[in-house]
Amino acid sequence: MAIAAAILGRAMSAQDSSATSPYGQESGVFTTEHRTVSDAVKEFFGRRNAPVQPIAYTHKVHLANGLQCAFCHAGVDQGPDARIPSVTLCMTCHQAIATDKPEIQKLARYKARGEEVPWQRVYGFQPSAHVKFNHAPHIRAGVDCSKCHGDLRTMTVAERKVDHTMGFCIECHRQNNASVDCVTCHF
Repeated sequence: MAIAAAILGRAMSAQDSSATSPYGQESGVFTTEHRTVSDAVKEFFGRRNAPVQPIAYTHKVHLANGLQCAFCHAGVDQGPDARIPSVTLCMTCHQAIATDKPEIQKLARYKARGEEVPWQRVYGFQPSAHVKFNHAPHIRAGVDCSKCHGDLRTMTVAERKVDHTMGFCIECHRQNNASVDCVTCHF
């Protein structure tokens, strides 16, 4: 950690200097992948801010009532993305269920204004990882959602419980006899 602090300090002083590059005006951007040195260090050490959701959606209640992940996260079994559900899909049930709850009333207000809920992604790879993750083959292979997302049946609001590191993915691929060739995941 002391080494990282020293590197960070040196890079910060170099970044803050008023010297210009031989190519002209400084852009103020640390690298093409990271706006600042601090952003690069945070990514290197896997530090991310916890997303703050606009509505305290509870996976726990929905899963206890028998909903399956693919019902709300359409396309998870067909392509790369587990899409975030639309306010219209949510209100299909919630126009009649739990309408007295404050969080459902917030949801209804989004619907009334014709706005989507601005959900914040909990999981995702950093662009600099150059990962082309695809949910569909994992679903077809029978990988349970909780393997990568933690046990959402115990969570009120979704939290990042699993670090999607290269080591985590390689270990899982090896355990399940899946390819560990670089181009399987990276582009």
